Amino acid sequence: MKILSPRVLQALERFNAAYPWDHNAHYHRWILRQLPTRFDRALDVGSGSGDLARLLAGRAAAVVGADSDPVITARAQQLTPAALPVTFTVTDAVAEFPAGSFDVITCVATIHHLPFTPALTSFRSHLAPGGTLVVVGLSRAQAPVDHLLGLIAVPANAAMGWLKNKGRPSSRPVSMTAPTRPADMTFDDILRETRDVLPGARLRRRLFWRYTLVWNRP
Repeated sequence: MKILSPRVLQALERFNAAYPWDHNAHYHRWILRQLPTRFDRALDVGSGSGDLARLLAGRAAAVVGADSDPVITARAQQLTPAALPVTFTVTDAVAEFPAGSFDVITCVATIHHLPFTPALTSFRSHLAPGGTLVVVGLSRAQAPVDHLLGLIAVPANAAMGWLKNKGRPSSRPVSMTAPTRPADMTFDDILRETRDVLPGARLRRRLFWRYTLVWNRP
């Protein structure tokens, strides 16, 4: 991004603001492909407006959406049909849930808001044997490959915004109204700490300033 002039950056910012799209929701279908067809209980950490929790409810007997923001959590509850087996709770800590109580835990664009290693340790504790953890996270660019992926994402991001909005300027979706913050850990930091807590976890850099982490508890 630093190789682009301020004028180009400003133009891109205006364009992206006019054609917003949810980078996190872009990975929801990918997340579902990492999970069993059916499972009992799921926990979505940082559930926001509840989009992923509602998708998980199509496969789970029960889903808990946990988020620290009461405003977006209330909106998630409003958007969720009463017939779906989803409950939302406002909490800053996952530790309040019983150990081993979830077959699936998802966490999208949230773990960088938390102390990283304690969060992974908590997820490991709350995942039942044979369960699956899927994280879509943000990392701070440092390595050349990070900057290359970021550069590739710039035109791809604009193109996706245009296509998803069908060429019409739009307001931000509800899912993009939750509080955000930049990531402070690099991918290498994340990789090193993950290996200590979750041996065998699979991590990969992704487009649109994201990485993915998948771990299956033995």
